[in-house]
Amino acid sequence: MSLNLRIILSATLVLVIFISLTAVTLERAFSDSAESALQDKLTTQLYALMAAAEVGDRGLLMPSDELDVLFGLPSSGVYAHVTGKRGKILWQSSSVLGAQPPSPLALGRGEKRFEKTRVGNTDYYVFAYGVNWASDDIREDALALTFNIATDLHSFEKQIVSYRATLWSWLLAMAVLLLVSQAVILRWGLKPLRKVDAELSRIESGQQELIEEEYPREIKHLTDNINILLEHERDHKMRYRNALGDLAHSLKTPLAVLQSSLQKEQELSTDTMQEQVDRMNAIVEYQLQRASAAGSTGIGSHVEVQALIERVTASLQKVHQDKQIDVDVDIAPLLLFKGDEGDLMEVLGNLLDNAFKWCRQRVVIRARREDSRLLLQIEDDGPGMASEQVAQLLQRGKRADEAMPGHGIGLSIVNNIVEAYRGELQIEKSELGGVCVKIVI
Repeated sequence: MSLNLRIILSATLVLVIFISLTAVTLERAFSDSAESALQDKLTTQLYALMAAAEVGDRGLLMPSDELDVLFGLPSSGVYAHVTGKRGKILWQSSSVLGAQPPSPLALGRGEKRFEKTRVGNTDYYVFAYGVNWASDDIREDALALTFNIATDLHSFEKQIVSYRATLWSWLLAMAVLLLVSQAVILRWGLKPLRKVDAELSRIESGQQELIEEEYPREIKHLTDNINILLEHERDHKMRYRNALGDLAHSLKTPLAVLQSSLQKEQELSTDTMQEQVDRMNAIVEYQLQRASAAGSTGIGSHVEVQALIERVTASLQKVHQDKQIDVDVDIAPLLLFKGDEGDLMEVLGNLLDNAFKWCRQRVVIRARREDSRLLLQIEDDGPGMASEQVAQLLQRGKRADEAMPGHGIGLSIVNNIVEAYRGELQIEKSELGGVCVKIVI
């Protein structure tokens, strides 16, 4: 499922739940408000009815003119009753004619009741209030009166239905507007992801090599890492290709020697054959080491530099314990190398092995970080190395059999690994008198 569709479906679900709850809440609030207003209206009508009532020696007297026009209209939906102490109807409005309103209530003094009741298929609200009418001219039984006002809920329910239809119409219209707006916003907001997808498709088809566009910071880290991985993969393939070419070129000389001897039917001495075999083994080992350098991706595992240097120096101290070498280590705390531990081990192993091998009594190791670069420096107080030998040794593609005598292929391997990490290797004269090797990655 696409990211856009996921967000749209999730937002739609949330919106449906929100609108449903909003509609139910608003409808309930409107219904309560309408019910309260109806109760106030019935209360007003009841008090008006009580104000118009009189009690004389003939009993209850009501005005000939109806107080409310609906009281005088038969089956109008609004009905009024006045009952005595035992529920006897003493008076009823003209609207009762032809209708079957709820039976009036008989309540005690000061008692009020507002309730919903049902007669047949019609719902009613009934408001009743019991009073004792003060008079010295009539019997005690005539003083207990209950005023009843009843109204059917046809107009009330019609009002609720109308409000519900209007409410849902507006809410649905707002929901559609919100969803359309959200779809437009999402399309605009997710445009960078579609551009990334298009660029990756072009990379896959070979139309371009890297992601070239600038993207928002939320996905810039992703696109940068993709570019790093693409460059790393391309460099890795290039290293294998170059290593294979160099390997083929390097093996030509020893193979030519063996082939020439066979063609001339000369007898090969064991020493000559062993020399050529050792030479080819050294060449293969060197080129494999060149090709296997992992290179930097800027992501993945991190190696603690100080711990690795301590492991290497501890091993070399045991190997060269007869020289009693003074090792001066100056490493920034918590310094990390972003790359393969095997690559760093190969670099440190070769450089420190040379330093311990050629030094007289002292080796200095320094490592620190400047901005996003790792600076590594190893010095010794040995005899040093001529500048022309350094240039020859670090020349790219130099065959193993042409490496500087006494140093083997170690520095060439180190140089290849540093190049795989887009770094720089410098070899110069040390202030201690020997060689100073500087690496910047």
